[in-house]
Amino acid sequence: MDKIFLNDLKIDTIIGIYDWERQTQQTLSFDLEMDWDICPAAATEDISKTLDYGAIAQRIVTFVKNSEYLLIETLAEELSAMLLEEFPIPKLKLTLSKPVALHGQNIARIVIERSR
Repeated sequence: MDKIFLNDLKIDTIIGIYDWERQTQQTLSFDLEMDWDICPAAATEDISKTLDYGAIAQRIVTFVKNSEYLLIETLAEELSAMLLEEFPIPKLKLTLSKPVALHGQNIARIVIERSR
């Protein structure tokens, strides 16, 4: 299966369990790896036969900006479920990164894979 990647999509949202995290938006970073057969689009140069990653990116931005989850795990699960429901993606891998201040400047990152 071929892969379509959408990398380094940065979105500001309210996320976190602590009171101070709920006071200001944080910038999350999203990377997606989506299974897709690119052969029909490549053979015909017909955009309708490929995955509209522009529409996917816009939907992710809208979804995340309107969310206020406590955990990045919940956001990742809900976002993946929405993408699989609204787009014909057979399988996706979502990486979600959040800045954290554990010891200096760090990044918390989770990776999930989901399919239809």
